[in-house]
Amino acid sequence: MKAETLPVPGASLYYEVRGSGPVLLMIPGGPMDADGFKDIADRLAGDYTVVTYDCRGNSRSPMQGSWDDLTVGLFADDAHRLLDAVGTDQADVLGSSGGATYALDLVARYPGRVRMLVAHEPPVSELLPDAARYHAANEQVGETYRSEGTFAALQMFTKGVGFGNGGPPARSDETPQDAAAGARMGANLELFAGRLIPIIGNYEPDLAALQRSSTRIVVGVGDESTPEQMVYQTAHALAERLGGQPAQFPGGHGGFGSHPDGFAARLREVLAGGR
Repeated sequence: MKAETLPVPGASLYYEVRGSGPVLLMIPGGPMDADGFKDIADRLAGDYTVVTYDCRGNSRSPMQGSWDDLTVGLFADDAHRLLDAVGTDQADVLGSSGGATYALDLVARYPGRVRMLVAHEPPVSELLPDAARYHAANEQVGETYRSEGTFAALQMFTKGVGFGNGGPPARSDETPQDAAAGARMGANLELFAGRLIPIIGNYEPDLAALQRSSTRIVVGVGDESTPEQMVYQTAHALAERLGGQPAQFPGGHGGFGSHPDGFAARLREVLAGGR
């Protein structure tokens, strides 16, 4: 694995490159950074040049300026700059959760740069029949962060999108490196609650641009995700708008971390099917 830093307007992006072959860019969502994809990146590095990174403002990618400057389009621009930095005209992309919304914007605004996009459980609630309710809830999360702090805002968010109040289960095989990565990503929760939830959750994809794009888009959904979860609903809604059904992947919203062997195998299968 090779670690690099890319200066971009208003930030510095930390990214990692593994393996060789066609470029596969993995875009993390919310508070996650490059380490969240480590397990599947290692498994796919025999077939792909896997690029993972910390989005601006998270972990090892410091940003300048205000949180108010952050938009889905700006994160998509950063992904586009990374493709230039690794020297590829076209890449495959895996976007997870909020990272899937950045990837959708990348496809819509930069035609031809993405050969195939796997958008895993993108939280595009603007496509749902009760979009107005989710839109208002996302704004309320931001208000709760400002009045009551990060923890209260995250409790409101996780309950509102059907994840309950609990976080991921503790790993019995956690290494010191895992613990350090978890602490680093935990420090990103303030930005997630204070800014990212409203801008990601209220993003409406440009369906017309996606439908006319040459990019093949596969919407992923976890086989352990449930209809009560907002991201399960949005995955189905987006796939329907694009004329298909979601592709199932092992695990739930974070299946790439909880089921790395199965998730990597399924991703390899889906990407191969698009060649």
